[in-house]
Amino acid sequence: MNALRSIQCAAFALAGIIFATSVFAQPYPEKPLRFIVPYAPGGGADIMARILQTKLVDRIGQQVVIDNRPGAGGNIGADVAAKAPANGYTLFMATANFSMAPGLFGKLPFDPVRDFAPVSLLAKSPSIVAVNPSLPANSIKELINLAKASPGKINYASDGGGPLQLFVELLKTMAKVDLTNIPYNSTGPAAIATIAGETSVIVAPAPALIPFAKSGRLRALAVTSAQRIQVMRELPTVAESGVPGFEANQWYGILVPTGTPAAIIGELNRQCVAIMQMSDIKERLAHDAAIAIGNSPAEFGRFLKEDIDKWTTAAKLSGAHAR
Repeated sequence: MNALRSIQCAAFALAGIIFATSVFAQPYPEKPLRFIVPYAPGGGADIMARILQTKLVDRIGQQVVIDNRPGAGGNIGADVAAKAPANGYTLFMATANFSMAPGLFGKLPFDPVRDFAPVSLLAKSPSIVAVNPSLPANSIKELINLAKASPGKINYASDGGGPLQLFVELLKTMAKVDLTNIPYNSTGPAAIATIAGETSVIVAPAPALIPFAKSGRLRALAVTSAQRIQVMRELPTVAESGVPGFEANQWYGILVPTGTPAAIIGELNRQCVAIMQMSDIKERLAHDAAIAIGNSPAEFGRFLKEDIDKWTTAAKLSGAHAR
């Protein structure tokens, strides 16, 4: 009886190995991929998704369907992605807003770490610190000195609980100054308000402010990235302008639902890294003041956790919250 039971166990084990091997050996992908973008078409995340989409289709031989799910600062799309089957056929475009959400919203319907597995950080896009030309500040140091001389009297335009606000709040904390927040619905209205003189300071994505800086309608003081950007090499970083260690970027990365097989994550990572290393992609991103990255799942995972901690602390110290 024991011998028979041993033979049966061995047979079951062998069958399991054969089944697992056959499943693993199935080609991936066998059908179109769904690419959830938690913002409306035309924005930075959507543009980045479509840049990746075009190259990915050519490389994997399957369609990649963009599924725009805007709303709640990106949280609606993130919730849909978190609850999708973990089979490698749902990708999620995460941004800095994703890592800011835990600090800005009281409660989320998903956990940004537990419910997602990292694939790769695709790119970073810095912001520019700019002022209305009437403000007598030609550098970050001069802006800081003005703010310290008149606490709370200099205002800044924000997006009311998003990157535009948290980037300034981080600057305020690190530079130990007080600037007054004037919230607007989005980057466009905030930039227009600063140009019009309703507000004096704005920290917004470089592509949005570069045209105004070059035309003289805004005075650019510094970029928020760790390195200078190619399209405005003359512009120093905030860190080298008197606030050591300061860095704040919009970023774009690919996540999948937790439980997605490691082999599939590895294949998606391989494709993403290869695309980000393409010369035409690097040139396209550099033209838009972005920096191509393309790193490993482990590196992106560490970055994501650090970014969540960073912005949760900034939101707590400033009292910022989503409107």
